[in-house]
Amino acid sequence: MAEKIPATVITGFLGAGKTSLIRHLVENNQGRKLAFLINEFGDLGIDRELLLGCGIEGCEEDDVVELANGCICCTVADDFLPAMEALLERDSPPDHILIETSGLALPKPLVKAFNWPEIRSRVTVDGVVTIVDAAAVADGRIAPDPVAVQAACQDDPALDHDDPLEEVFEDQLSCADIVVLNKCDLLHQDDIGSLRDGIAKRLRAGTKIVRAAHAKLDPAALLGLQSASEDDLDNRPSHHDGADDDHDHDDFESFVISFGAIDDAEAFESRLAATVQDHNILRIKGFLDRPERDRREAIHGVGPRLHRYFDRDWKPDETRQSQIVVIGLTGLDRSAIENAILG
Repeated sequence: MAEKIPATVITGFLGAGKTSLIRHLVENNQGRKLAFLINEFGDLGIDRELLLGCGIEGCEEDDVVELANGCICCTVADDFLPAMEALLERDSPPDHILIETSGLALPKPLVKAFNWPEIRSRVTVDGVVTIVDAAAVADGRIAPDPVAVQAACQDDPALDHDDPLEEVFEDQLSCADIVVLNKCDLLHQDDIGSLRDGIAKRLRAGTKIVRAAHAKLDPAALLGLQSASEDDLDNRPSHHDGADDDHDHDDFESFVISFGAIDDAEAFESRLAATVQDHNILRIKGFLDRPERDRREAIHGVGPRLHRYFDRDWKPDETRQSQIVVIGLTGLDRSAIENAILG
């Protein structure tokens, strides 16, 4: 029997650095022929565009498959399996497959899908990599303190402390073979140690933790783990075990704002940061049309931290426009957010 093709599942919350990690792995792929499955929550395929805009050899358009019909863990049969089969049926199959889930995805249903007969004999989960925004978690923005929540529940059992963000975060941690604490350059060394200890208490035995800045890690630390994670599902607990792998994304919503050219990017970024803070927006990502610039500017951020850079030239047949995706908990005031951002 031919050796199975390894696949690495890269998961993590919104803005943790999954796409940056994939770009780094592409830049340092050591001659491997890689293929990518990119899944996003939202109507605009930002992450695929960011990856294709990197200009790195070995990152060709046909190698990057976007699954844009919903969260990958909810559309396994309709989207994931056909995409995987198409990759495997190529005349020259990839040496390694990288799968980037959306920031709201639960990794366990996806890992479970590798037991489907269509792909089980040909692909194995080399490992599940969960990337964590260390600075955000240290601030308590993405992952509320579970100990404090439990204590409050014990003090007043009538209170409802259900937090969907916390459930998603815990599921991503519990399924991991390795956890990447990213953006450690934004933290003091002592804070990194305390955060690492807190994360370690929430992991199953044997899960490794590594530190990173700008998602830069030696690929040897993440690829070639040979975990066969699909054979170890019982040791990867989920809040949704026994629920037919179904979970509710009604806790979250997203929308796209399209607008014209941006003359003053600094002023725009300031408005954007203020809007994120005022409306408790979880994630912002998109592209800006800058007049008199031949290159498209990417902008993305989690919480109040925003980052901009020019990623590629505008294509001759491409309509120049600015677009951003806004992601947050259900109940976002779209009209107020648009007015605040556009000024």
